[in-house]
Amino acid sequence: MSKRYFITGTDTEIGKTTVAAGLLRAARVRGLTTAGVKPVAAGCERTPEGLRNEDALALQAECEPPLAYDLINPVTLEAAIAPHIAAREENVPLTAQALAGACRQVFDRQADLTLVEGAGGWCVPLNHQELLSDVAIALRLPVVLVVGMRLGCINHALLSCRAIAADGLQLAGWVANHVDPDMGRQAENLATLRQLIQAPCLGVVPRLAKADAAAVAAHLEVSPLV
Repeated sequence: MSKRYFITGTDTEIGKTTVAAGLLRAARVRGLTTAGVKPVAAGCERTPEGLRNEDALALQAECEPPLAYDLINPVTLEAAIAPHIAAREENVPLTAQALAGACRQVFDRQADLTLVEGAGGWCVPLNHQELLSDVAIALRLPVVLVVGMRLGCINHALLSCRAIAADGLQLAGWVANHVDPDMGRQAENLATLRQLIQAPCLGVVPRLAKADAAAVAAHLEVSPLV
């Protein structure tokens, strides 16, 4: 049976893609088919093949069987700014309905594990009325929360958990990603998160010299998702 999840984070630049790629790799090692979707990506580079986003390419590398880039990342925005601002400046329509429809095209492939990666945190705007979380709501996806381990992460994590629950979605699990090597009392903060987040911890990712999918997968437990 196909399993599908929405990957969100406590903030931007806290390792959502790193964790998503690691989870897909962990599933592939188990012999499962995988698919990743980055429905909208801001901060794309111009290439001979068109606009390409580094995060979407990382997900594409972990899709088995392979998926075309346009399926993985249907909306590409060049400016590395908030998606709703980039979309407005680049005259690109951005709606939850369209993004959900693009995700369903990948769902039709019936991969054993499909991950839809958001942008930034849970409440990133798409336009004047909608948030990116409305895509997860429209698709009724359980959520995996990536917690960037740095000062303030407990507050950010608990607020994210409350917002996900208020939107009627299940928190399927969370991952602690150590993004700040200088964070004080990391172990104590992690213990508090384990106590207060009512969902399984899928792994604790340390600072890695090479944070590729294989290295990250070694610190993740994909079994609760599949």
